[in-house]
Amino acid sequence: MDTFSKKILSVFLIFLLNILLVSTASAKMGSVVGEKVQLRSGPGTKYTAKWQYGDGYPLKIITKKGNWVKVTDFENDSGWIFKKYISTKPHMIVKVNRGKTRKINIRSGPGTKFKIVGQAYYGVVFKTVMQKSGWAKVKHESGLTGWIKRSLLWGF
Repeated sequence: MDTFSKKILSVFLIFLLNILLVSTASAKMGSVVGEKVQLRSGPGTKYTAKWQYGDGYPLKIITKKGNWVKVTDFENDSGWIFKKYISTKPHMIVKVNRGKTRKINIRSGPGTKFKIVGQAYYGVVFKTVMQKSGWAKVKHESGLTGWIKRSLLWGF
């Protein structure tokens, strides 16, 4: 392959990489509105219910079809939810310690030197208040508010 062909191939590969990065970065997130919201195997009520989610459960939006939204969760379960049950309010879920009784710490500030104000198990959902320096300020439905290391959470 001559130098000109190599340059064209390089430019083309960089172009493709940029498209992939932009499409990955622009993946939309949503959260569930309501209790016992069904994740269905297809875009309609005639499809079987695969799972149920509670209020605030964060989801990645894959695509839309009519009034239905295809989503995936932090465990890579995917399916369809009626669009009125999806919100843009940011929520996060504890993604670490699956199958363990270990808890993660919730702190009074964004860092390990701050006081522990609570703890949470795998799968606990929080409303996202703000994010700062690799930490997320979150609020649980119980009213507990604090900071969790961002790498321990999934969502937005």
